[in-house]
Amino acid sequence: MVGDGHRPAGTPLRVAQDEAGVPPGIWRGQGLAAVGLTAGDVVTERQAELLLGEGRHPDADRIERERLEAGDDPAKARRATVLGRPIEHNRSPKTEKAKERTPWLGMDLTFRPPPTAHIAWALMDDQRRLVLESCQDTAVDKTLKWLGESVAQIRWGSGGKHRAPVKDGLIVAVFRHYESRAAESKPLLHDHAVVSIRARRPAGAGTWGNVSADTLLAHIVVADTLYLLYFMEEVSARLGWAWEPREVTPGRRPVMEIAGIDQRLIGWQSTRRQQIEEALFVLTAQYVEEHGHEPGERAAYGLACRAADRTRPPKRKEPRSLSELREGWRESAIAAFGADVVDRLAERARAAAAAVWARVRPVVDVVLAAVDTLAVVYVMRGAFKRHHLLAEARRYLSYVLRGRPHQPGLDERIVQAVVDDYTRPVGRGFKMTADLHALYPRDTEDQAVLRPLTRNRMLPLYARARLAADALSARVHAVRRSERLGSRFRPHTVAVPGASRSVPRLSRADRKAGRAQEQGTDVAALEQTRATIEAAAKMAAKLQDGVRERAAALHSAPQPAPATSPPPHTQQPGVQQTPGRTPTGGVA
Repeated sequence: MVGDGHRPAGTPLRVAQDEAGVPPGIWRGQGLAAVGLTAGDVVTERQAELLLGEGRHPDADRIERERLEAGDDPAKARRATVLGRPIEHNRSPKTEKAKERTPWLGMDLTFRPPPTAHIAWALMDDQRRLVLESCQDTAVDKTLKWLGESVAQIRWGSGGKHRAPVKDGLIVAVFRHYESRAAESKPLLHDHAVVSIRARRPAGAGTWGNVSADTLLAHIVVADTLYLLYFMEEVSARLGWAWEPREVTPGRRPVMEIAGIDQRLIGWQSTRRQQIEEALFVLTAQYVEEHGHEPGERAAYGLACRAADRTRPPKRKEPRSLSELREGWRESAIAAFGADVVDRLAERARAAAAAVWARVRPVVDVVLAAVDTLAVVYVMRGAFKRHHLLAEARRYLSYVLRGRPHQPGLDERIVQAVVDDYTRPVGRGFKMTADLHALYPRDTEDQAVLRPLTRNRMLPLYARARLAADALSARVHAVRRSERLGSRFRPHTVAVPGASRSVPRLSRADRKAGRAQEQGTDVAALEQTRATIEAAAKMAAKLQDGVRERAAALHSAPQPAPATSPPPHTQQPGVQQTPGRTPTGGVA
């Protein structure tokens, strides 16, 4: 609640927050009305102590006082303020198994934008700083709303075997911090969202229970990808900036950054990250030496946590306000890279955004998105669940759209396409894996295309996943092209007797322009002159009427007499020119 500073005993919370240079926490979430709170209210020390420390109503003092005045005994008055099961239950001698566990009443979710967003927030003017903070607020609110509506569940029964969605939503206290824990203070805009596990049951007389912790933890990565997607969209909509992928570690998953921000500033801002990477390099080398292969996704995450713990510096003791921090950051950046780099950050971001929008078309193909999502998740995990697909689908949208808004529910459509068309169940616990027979239904030899990619331990795991995704995407393009060529309109076939097979075929240029194929054709349709076809190409507005007239003429035209030699611009029997094209490439 006071950032990374220290709060002396007896110092009021608000005074300690002012001295530490952090704003007061605020209440957020859809479940605030159930306890008489409003979104945006300041989190007081007593409210946090009651709800997050004791599992009681934030206004428990008033409720307990009114109950005592009404004649209730102290134990009953206090019980009226408890939301759900009292934490004293764990200390009861009647619950031996329960009292072995330490009760927990909240969990901390940290929302942190990409590094280039920290740089823009710290070094640009106050107007853009406030816009970026507003983008952060909106992205956090939307993500917490999704967690409360689509993920959070109340659990009850032995081992929490009975679960149902929460009635109102989550109750969250959000605390904003401004700097990292590096030895030298660096900008790091991030929010700590402390989620109360107390929530109302979906049925009954408004009783309270505990939110399922394992369900929330299983969807942490999914929530992170959704938050980044919302943050990118807000920044692009309000500031006009675009995003591009940046490869932090070769062969690893890239991160999305604001286009145009000088890459040298990322190294200046991420000194803490550099310390972790140096320690992680040593730990990874030890892992490879011990196991003989690169660490997987879960092992790599564990190694990163160990590296962060080993390099964690002590907390800063001297308090500084945000204005002092920003002034110091600007002086440090100018001393390192010059005033021109710092002063022209916004200008270069706008110019880079224009270049990105001119080069990238933000269009989402659901089938290609589904294939890409499946390939990456399959190679990296083998067996997976729906939330793994949802996280990767949101990463795909952030890469393709580059900050453009996505259609609501598009991520779920991509996941549903994967589940319906390209997966099969495996094992227990609603797990699934890729169905190679669905990806290659008629070509059994190509069904093994992913196996060399998944088993090649010489490449990092994500690099193998990208190779598999590119291979599957190329397969989809090839199938689409063949279907498109095979579904073109073909006129009624008319045999031409008496023609000699020794007549020379079309020239190479005519074959290339007409895309000739081995098949019969309608001679009457091909006897149109070049002038008529070129004139028809210029009349795009009347194209459909011309097609209908020519189709009617085909049915009423008499059969032509046998020909001994082909007339000009007429194909040989057994060769069909692609309908809709002339020998010179014009459009009929």
